[in-house]
Amino acid sequence: GVDALLARVRAAGGTVVATGGCFDLLHAGHVATLRAARGLGDCLVVCINSDDSVRRLKGPSRPLVTAEDRARVLEALEFVDAVVVFEEDTPAEVLDRLRPDVWAKGGDYAGADLPEAAVLQTWGGQAVVLPYLDGHSTTALVERSRV
Repeated sequence: GVDALLARVRAAGGTVVATGGCFDLLHAGHVATLRAARGLGDCLVVCINSDDSVRRLKGPSRPLVTAEDRARVLEALEFVDAVVVFEEDTPAEVLDRLRPDVWAKGGDYAGADLPEAAVLQTWGGQAVVLPYLDGHSTTALVERSRV
């Protein structure tokens, strides 16, 4: 499981990187962000919102893909080492359990503005913002497909 993976990486002196999101309809922007996140350390754990969490955040018509299937697709990527599903609206609780060295987030945040920055500080984790590929967002894809 993920706990054994993290223990192995840490025992070898490695860096644990985590990232999070809905990852509903995996697209090129997600892949670029995940690849970049994996490059920041020795293993990448992707924390994904549960179906209920996605519904609360994005509305009743989402997710388009179940958490089980989203996890399967992510796990198939060579640069993703593990996937964890969380039920809450934010990844704060799962982060507190995993305690990654680096929390990588795609988007337009300044690092200190990340909602997770405060929880990371409790164990000295670092927030890193990775720029999005322009024009790639599942919400934008869904909107375009409805036209």
